[in-house]
Amino acid sequence: MEFKSIKEVAFINPDSITKNYPYDDIEYIDIQSVGSGYLIETKQMLLSEAPSRAKRIVKSGDIILSTVRPNRRSFFYFKEAKSNTIVSTGFAVLRAKDNIDSKYLYYTIMDEKFTNYLTLNAKGAAYPAVDTEIIEKGKIPYFPIDIQQKIASILSAYDDLIENNTKRIKILEQMADAIYKEWFVKFRFPGYEKVRFVDSELGKIPEGWEVKTFLEVSHLRLINENILPYQGTKKYFATADVEGIDFIKDGIEYSYHNKPSRAQKQPVLNSVWFARMKDTYKVLLFSSPNLDLVDSIMLSSGFVGFEALSEKWLSFLFISIKSQEFHKQKDIFCTGATQMSLTNEGLARIKWLFPKENIIEEYDKLVRPIINSILVYQKQNKILRQTRDILLPKLISGELDVSDLEIKVRETDKEKV
Repeated sequence: MEFKSIKEVAFINPDSITKNYPYDDIEYIDIQSVGSGYLIETKQMLLSEAPSRAKRIVKSGDIILSTVRPNRRSFFYFKEAKSNTIVSTGFAVLRAKDNIDSKYLYYTIMDEKFTNYLTLNAKGAAYPAVDTEIIEKGKIPYFPIDIQQKIASILSAYDDLIENNTKRIKILEQMADAIYKEWFVKFRFPGYEKVRFVDSELGKIPEGWEVKTFLEVSHLRLINENILPYQGTKKYFATADVEGIDFIKDGIEYSYHNKPSRAQKQPVLNSVWFARMKDTYKVLLFSSPNLDLVDSIMLSSGFVGFEALSEKWLSFLFISIKSQEFHKQKDIFCTGATQMSLTNEGLARIKWLFPKENIIEEYDKLVRPIINSILVYQKQNKILRQTRDILLPKLISGELDVSDLEIKVRETDKEKV
């Protein structure tokens, strides 16, 4: 098999912002916004207010690769990049040359062998990093362009399904949030026309509804206990492995006796978890569609969990915890010198409006199918990623020969440069 260096097939950091840069505002991407093939968010900001690390221009077909702590496997492929997209200098930008398919290049970067190469050559104790020279010297398997395109097309089929499922999840999230807002913010729940409104510390509320903390609701339980000894291994997920309402990185297997000290929290059925740290948005739900996770994983002590003792409370609990208003309240009551986070004392200060139980039950009947569909799509994406990641090294190593396969190859995403 032939191998080529990255320098032979890609330009490294080809474009950077200069004084003639034509845009006043940018879509900025920093290290915290990228996982293993995930783009969590872009930050819209004025170029004049952007951090000094906002330097590197990306175009469609480019790949970004984290140069700091490369063992964390942070990389992303830009199928379509806005013309004003800028990434941090904590990334290396790779732009495919004419002798390689850009998506094939991306998959070789995704391969664990390449990540291991970067990790072994990273320098520095606290923040091990690789420089441009190390990246340029990295070797990848090289095939004729038609074989590259076939491999990329096979693997892209999985990524396309993942992308479609992710879009469905987002739509379902918006549906559940809209119903919540309609019922519990605008108070347009079934039968609201006949309900009298009374004064409360949160303003006018429907009669019979109560302002309480989450700790005061008898149908909810704060999960205070730590994980019990277990046989075999469990996958550990830190707060950095979660973004939004899903995992963005694969956990690490640990036995009970060698697990990290922060691996303390065990999910339970019908529970909702959120990250304690200020300015974070990380929420997980464990219910019947993802029951397999309950006994097979553990979470960092940076998460807080509530169990819905009455299952019909689960939908209200989940959408409440994932709401922007809850996270706004959470951030207000965070404390700490080095890293601000929500203690149980701070949690006891968050006041929330809890409807009458019949409204909770009606809301659950309407929203639970939506939430279950979200969990099913998340599970499908997990399986698709696992299957893709099994195929990837076999395809790019040549173990699986695609030369005789009749495959409709994908069109390149690379911009003309």
